[in-house]
Amino acid sequence: MTDRIPDHLDLPELTLRGLVLGALITLVFTASNVYLGLKVGLTFASSIPAAVISMAVLRYFKGSNILENNMVQTQASAAGTLSSIIFILPGLLMIGYWAGFPFWQTAAICAIGGILGVLYTIPLRRVMVVQSELPYPEGVAAAEILRVGSGDDEGADGTPTAHDKNEPGLRDILGGGLVAGAFSLCSSGFKVLGEGISVWATAGQTAFRFTTGFSFALVGAGYLMGITAGIAILIGVLICWGVAVPLLTINATPAEGHAISDLATQMWSSQVRFLGAGTIGIAALWTLATLFKPMAQGVWTSLQAVRGKAEASTARTERDLSARAILSLAGVLLLALFTVFGFFLHEAAPELTGPGFWGMVAGCVLFAFFFGFLIAAACGYMAGLVGSSSSPISGIGIIAVILVSLLILGMGSLETGLLQLAGGKVAIALALFTTAVVLAIAAISNDNLQDLKTGYLVGATPWRQQVALIVGCLAGALVIPPVLDLLYNAYGFAGALPREGMDPQQALAAPQATLLTAIASGIFKNALNWNMILIGVVLGVALILIDIILRRTSKASLPVLAVGLGIYLPPTIGMTLVVGAVLSRVIEGRLQARAQAAGQDPERYAEVPRRRGVLLASGLIVGESLMGILLAGLIGGTGEDAPLALVEAGFSGTAQWLGLLVFALVCVGFCRHVLGSQRSS
Repeated sequence: MTDRIPDHLDLPELTLRGLVLGALITLVFTASNVYLGLKVGLTFASSIPAAVISMAVLRYFKGSNILENNMVQTQASAAGTLSSIIFILPGLLMIGYWAGFPFWQTAAICAIGGILGVLYTIPLRRVMVVQSELPYPEGVAAAEILRVGSGDDEGADGTPTAHDKNEPGLRDILGGGLVAGAFSLCSSGFKVLGEGISVWATAGQTAFRFTTGFSFALVGAGYLMGITAGIAILIGVLICWGVAVPLLTINATPAEGHAISDLATQMWSSQVRFLGAGTIGIAALWTLATLFKPMAQGVWTSLQAVRGKAEASTARTERDLSARAILSLAGVLLLALFTVFGFFLHEAAPELTGPGFWGMVAGCVLFAFFFGFLIAAACGYMAGLVGSSSSPISGIGIIAVILVSLLILGMGSLETGLLQLAGGKVAIALALFTTAVVLAIAAISNDNLQDLKTGYLVGATPWRQQVALIVGCLAGALVIPPVLDLLYNAYGFAGALPREGMDPQQALAAPQATLLTAIASGIFKNALNWNMILIGVVLGVALILIDIILRRTSKASLPVLAVGLGIYLPPTIGMTLVVGAVLSRVIEGRLQARAQAAGQDPERYAEVPRRRGVLLASGLIVGESLMGILLAGLIGGTGEDAPLALVEAGFSGTAQWLGLLVFALVCVGFCRHVLGSQRSS
């Protein structure tokens, strides 16, 4: 197996079949990430599953090679990452500014922000990928998957000639997807299986809740998160439902005709969630603070590269897009931003004209354009240091929405009267819209250097990979708006339901969008629940101190952001993530024990089952997400909340116990399948 395709070989990379395959994978993984992100506030890395699918498909085409597969995963990875735009855009519906997602405005923000993220990271490639010692964990892992998948007997030209029959691949993704999709159809569609189970315990005026959901997408997400994050989420759930909610229900009285459980749910929704928001905010800001020095180094490095201090090279593996192409495209995107923001603000406030109108547009556009450049450098460095999955995009969003809200406050108080329009709704909407551009830039920058690292390790041509990244952004931008619109009309978001009579319990949580919208609204209206947020900040500080002590005294850690998510998210979501994390720990423990008994190196011994577990978990996420989107289409088309239901509402009690049984059996089957792959390898 070759380590790296040498410079003198110029293999097919950016092929038509690869672009078509990448677009199809983009459709699947972007839609899946949008669904998962709105439901739980998490997205999954699509690089490795995309690489596996590409290798499984292109191996049947003559001339396929590792570099072509790398281009496919690069394109799909960029589009999947762009789905992080959902962390802010639903806020425009939550404040009642949008009634849906206008296709061209939504697509334009995604495309412009994403392509700017690509352009801003190109000058960083040489100094932060080639010359630095940053680990780039996801980029290195994707390169290893591509090498393994290219076969042990790879030819001198980089074309695979043989494949390991025991190597997990497309069948694991498909298998996981079919299982999760079938369960979702039976639970959310046919209603013969429950979607979760809840048991309430009361002691006087105090209510305790024990619950879990039956979502295999969340099981897969929890599996990929691992046991450390799972324990942190469990701690958050216990703080929420074992301490905070019972304390608040002691001195409260339920409304007439309502049970204590209803009161407890209302207390969580109106009070305790803000406790989680405070914890999330301080945890994200702390992560950024710990990375301040390397972030500053990344910004300085980027500025040096733009000023032309980086050395040039004519080797194939060192050729980026030309400076002329980068500057020309950036100029076009800047003009496009002016057009989009001008249309957005004119539509919101047609009475604003003249210097005041264009001053507001220019202020927001230039903030997004130049602050986005600094954020790109910072996020690129963070991704290289701790990985894309661990990089605090939510912290970037918090900083951006605060800064742009203060900017609009300053400009609005001077001459435009924007702050008074529609009760301040227009100013909040403009702040969220501007933050959306910054988040798109941050998300893509966070991922692109990982992809460029993968390309560097396998010997890809950088400029071709950068074109693939841009194509991925364009493809993702076309997919995201209709998926967002479909999910909103079918399920609604927390605090934003499209139709009367919809069950708010079925609404998608959209946690980041809810938090960022609350921050922007609080700045303009002073309407935040500051007491609970400040208590959450104090709790977060205490947890950060515990994390510091754990890291210094042992190998353990306490991800504070995950604790905040455990408080903030509905418990049916949090506990299901914990189930997936526990599965990962059980499997890892069994693999370690087997390796010790066999006297072998645990890392090499468990390599195949670990990869199979990742792919199977990714399949679970994709399968349920796609079924959720299909069901959303049926709900939106028929106008019924349960168009496929085979049973009456009275069957729900039996359905939840049947759901628990099937859920447990599938989890056991997951473990047996992953552990069985070790025996056969």
